[in-house]
Amino acid sequence: MNRDVEALLSIYEQIIEMIDLGIHAVDKQGKTIIYNRKMRDIEGMDIEDVLDKNILDVFRFDPKQPSTLLQTLQTGESTVNQQQTYFNNKGQAVTTINQTHPLRKDGNIIGAVEIAKDVTKFRKLLQEQRHRGETAHTFTHIVGHSASMQTAIRLAKHAARSDAPVFLIGEKGTGKELFATGIHHDSGRRAKPFLAQTCLALPDEWMEVTLFGNEEQGDIQPGLFEQADGGTVLLNDIDALSLPLQKKLYRFLQDKQFFRVHGRDPVQADVRLIASTSGDPIDAVQAGQLFKPLYYQLAVHCIVLPPLRERKEDILPLAAHFIGQGNERYGLNVQQLDDDVEEAFLAYDWPGNVRELETVINETLEMMDGGETITFDHLPASFRTKLTPDAPRTDFLFDTEDILPLEKYMEEVEIYYIRKALQHHGFNITKTAKALGLSRQNLQYRIRKYRIDKEWS
Repeated sequence: MNRDVEALLSIYEQIIEMIDLGIHAVDKQGKTIIYNRKMRDIEGMDIEDVLDKNILDVFRFDPKQPSTLLQTLQTGESTVNQQQTYFNNKGQAVTTINQTHPLRKDGNIIGAVEIAKDVTKFRKLLQEQRHRGETAHTFTHIVGHSASMQTAIRLAKHAARSDAPVFLIGEKGTGKELFATGIHHDSGRRAKPFLAQTCLALPDEWMEVTLFGNEEQGDIQPGLFEQADGGTVLLNDIDALSLPLQKKLYRFLQDKQFFRVHGRDPVQADVRLIASTSGDPIDAVQAGQLFKPLYYQLAVHCIVLPPLRERKEDILPLAAHFIGQGNERYGLNVQQLDDDVEEAFLAYDWPGNVRELETVINETLEMMDGGETITFDHLPASFRTKLTPDAPRTDFLFDTEDILPLEKYMEEVEIYYIRKALQHHGFNITKTAKALGLSRQNLQYRIRKYRIDKEWS
């Protein structure tokens, strides 16, 4: 029976994490007990910043607009579609539209739950327009000596000489936006805007306004294509765009004109389109996620960017490049990687590709106080566990010769202790969380953060 309860709790947690609405639940004292992935994304917070803490200790509310969660706790009444603006722990404003309901047991209020829609993000998406004119990256910024990267660069330079659409294909973190800015900079459109937009799975009305603009009662809100007239637009993850909008995009590429939302007159726009996808576009077409005529329209120039694991000769030059950038940023004089770090980097598969390598280097340099060589112990503890998941260090508690920065030391202590607790309780999440004085979600977060789950999966 206990095993069945454990399985059900795990299922509930996974479902809550998958739901594309923010879910924030508190107990009767106002302490957070559930805080899902979408809510973390909306509020720009980490789970450890919020979980098991009173929301008044984490968030700041205007006295005229108090927390809807705490109001529901006090009144026992639900509220529906109520807009709320408050501030996270970084002082950033967050605006949501909430449904808030009391949670009861035996007629008594034991907590409250809030289901939130992100208004902040939608507003930002409507205004998003990243102009690269002053800080444009060129092909000289691309580090890649491998044959596959040299081929991709050659094809991109060839594509820059025409006005035809370009389709960039590559996993997340392979540098698609860097190639797009390089193509724009090498083209005849370099003096005009370069705007980029990610095609998130948002409601059609929001994305349609973002791309094509809005016209209502004489008030004109130009969209991305109108703002980029004469220049280049990059649409990342084009297959995430809904099929009706893909068809409207196809008609625009065909006719060089479109209609704003609620507009009656066609709008002309001369835009060079670059699209990207992180998967196989043929598979997306067959799965009905990518409109076939649009694919053929985009595939005039098809450029495949290889993952980092398939061009390992580029790993060390890229690391040296990011170290050079980090030296300027942090005022350091790091010159090299230790031999064991080089070996580890070359043996690792880099699922996050170039972006992951850059993040690892930056996190390492942030913690360094000096020295010219990055050693294995300088690397972030969470990354070291990926490199040696089956050989966790158990001597760090007593190793006085190996003095680590306090933050890294505490991470290692936490990883070691969580592993021991999980083993002691037979990897039972509920029992382990109770023994550690954590909520299940808090423990699950730490397990994912340190990739401890990979050790028994």
